[in-house]
Amino acid sequence: MTMGATSQEDAFAFAPRREIAQVSARKVVVEQPKAKSAVPMPVVLGAGAIAAAAIALKATKKTAKKQRKIVIAGAPASGKGTQCEMIVKKFGITHISAGDLLRAAVAEGTPAGKQAKEFMDRGDLVPNEVVVTMVKDRLSQPDCAKGWLLDGYPRSEEQAQALQESGIEPDLFLLLDVPDEILIDRVVGRRLDPVDGTIYHMTFFPPPTPEIAARLTQRSDDTEEKAANRLAVHHRNVDAVVGKYSNIIKNIDGNRAKGDVFNDIERLIKAM
Repeated sequence: MTMGATSQEDAFAFAPRREIAQVSARKVVVEQPKAKSAVPMPVVLGAGAIAAAAIALKATKKTAKKQRKIVIAGAPASGKGTQCEMIVKKFGITHISAGDLLRAAVAEGTPAGKQAKEFMDRGDLVPNEVVVTMVKDRLSQPDCAKGWLLDGYPRSEEQAQALQESGIEPDLFLLLDVPDEILIDRVVGRRLDPVDGTIYHMTFFPPPTPEIAARLTQRSDDTEEKAANRLAVHHRNVDAVVGKYSNIIKNIDGNRAKGDVFNDIERLIKAM
């Protein structure tokens, strides 16, 4: 009996030890160091790094800013040429004058130039088919990639439609407003220096020397009669053009000092 009792007690005595050993073994397995994960832990940026990243993103967006596509319009002698010079100097976009394209074609005596001259001498609009191809080709050249300023075109609903059909869509349409009597006075007194292309006015911006005054020329359509005809043509067509671009058109009071006019234009372009 003693032996049996002892054996039974021993059995009970050893049982807890085996349990402890098993638990200890399990604990050892659980506490073995795990291998480092191959997935990188997220990086926490400080306030300075976040600010730097925001500045870099803003600079990238500024660099990738879309192409500026602008039309400037107004009656003859409304100041488009002066404002175009200031816009190009400030914003570095390419100035394209439909009138200059036509006059170059006339001077070169091209077939299109000869045809255009007949209309220009009368103060009438040159037919769309003569002009739109020249304008479209010019706008597709590499120097227009950053932006362009189309001066004095379109001047009719048909010309605006022709541009749209060619895929040419401006983002801003600037319209200079000047009273007719002021415009006629500006036209009649206007003179061109054939040497450097400067445009003078015999009253408001006279040539600085007698030598320059002696070589100035007057455009064939800068007479009072033709100027009045051109104004009548302008007024007949401007409303139709405005209707095509009513969502992007901005009217500018052009009967002010050129600096004041440009301040308004500069604000509008920066807001694009």
